[in-house]
Amino acid sequence: MIDFNEKKGFMCDMDGVLYHGGQLLPGVPEFIEWLQEEKKEYLFLTNNSSMTPRELQQKLARMGLEVPEEHFYTSALATAAFLAEHYPGCTAFVIGDAGLLNALYDVGVTMNDVDPDVVVVGESSVYNLATLTKAVNLILGGAKLIGANSDITGPIEGGIMPGCRALVAPIEMATGVQAYFCGKPNPLMMRTGLRRLGCHSGEAVMIGDRMDTDVISGMESGMSTVLVLSGVSTAETMKTFAYRPSVMLSGVGDIPVIAQRQKEGEEA
Repeated sequence: MIDFNEKKGFMCDMDGVLYHGGQLLPGVPEFIEWLQEEKKEYLFLTNNSSMTPRELQQKLARMGLEVPEEHFYTSALATAAFLAEHYPGCTAFVIGDAGLLNALYDVGVTMNDVDPDVVVVGESSVYNLATLTKAVNLILGGAKLIGANSDITGPIEGGIMPGCRALVAPIEMATGVQAYFCGKPNPLMMRTGLRRLGCHSGEAVMIGDRMDTDVISGMESGMSTVLVLSGVSTAETMKTFAYRPSVMLSGVGDIPVIAQRQKEGEEA
């Protein structure tokens, strides 16, 4: 069991951990209240590239949760940081929504649908055959293929939706080119998160609902890991992986309860 009172920093996935679509999950208000009262450093991560940190902050506010904007980090920001470092001043053809476009604009990436340096794909509400065809031919013309994240699906109210990896797959198949994905489990995103927390990996916990992104990214970064069963992975699907989380819980609301018991045990 992780001693949650000793840990200084918490990185927490959002989709399937804090909410499903517009539905807040049980125990989330208590978890956030515990983080804030115990003065923990925390960062909410999402592989979904469609929303900006401010939009995520406002989304939680509509659910009654007050979390400052600086506590959010997205795969769109990770993608922008990667391009700023490896393709400074590049041009891009982008299939994605406001979160991705804004992040790219902020680091000086300009849009180009004629001869871009890169094709960038994230979650998109305007994904269609025309944009897919454009992306394929630009890549065949020499553009590099970048994906915001490698999630195949994402949880929504009442089911799942195709994730970024599912949107990139037809482009890879048509071109024979493999995409580079910037979000979890890419360690670049985790290292940035640890720097923002001001924590060493041994002092931090990664909480998520997916074995293939959240748990593996935390484990490979040296953090303790918590798998919550409120999203994609289940106790049964967990058994198909060669690695394990440090702890498996029903939801994040269990953490303050466990932390209180641990504290009472120490005092006794």
